[in-house]
Amino acid sequence: MNLISHIEIPVANLERATSFYATVFGIAFGNIVNLHGSRMAHFPFEEGKDGASGALAEGEAYVPTVNGAIVYFSVADIDAVIKRAVGHGSEVLFPKTAIGKQAFVAEIKDSEGNRIALQTL
Repeated sequence: MNLISHIEIPVANLERATSFYATVFGIAFGNIVNLHGSRMAHFPFEEGKDGASGALAEGEAYVPTVNGAIVYFSVADIDAVIKRAVGHGSEVLFPKTAIGKQAFVAEIKDSEGNRIALQTL
């Protein structure tokens, strides 16, 4: 069993955040749900595949920060993702860096001020 089962990324403006993540990662979010006084948009998720489920979460308990945990997103083309992110107002916090012969990481700031990481293997 994988230890991490679900991740919620804090956002101040759910509509702005879903626009950012949809554009940068080329994904679509389902319906926004209300849960325990918060609003959430869940990332696409398929049972039986690697990775944890996740959501963008807006509510009193969710405070975006550049100093918290870092969520890594698997991407096929890290350069294209960085370019889309910067075009959507993102800031590169840690430039594309090799972590092996053909593996790379980078860190960017999302639309809400969170530090997120990109990884390609």
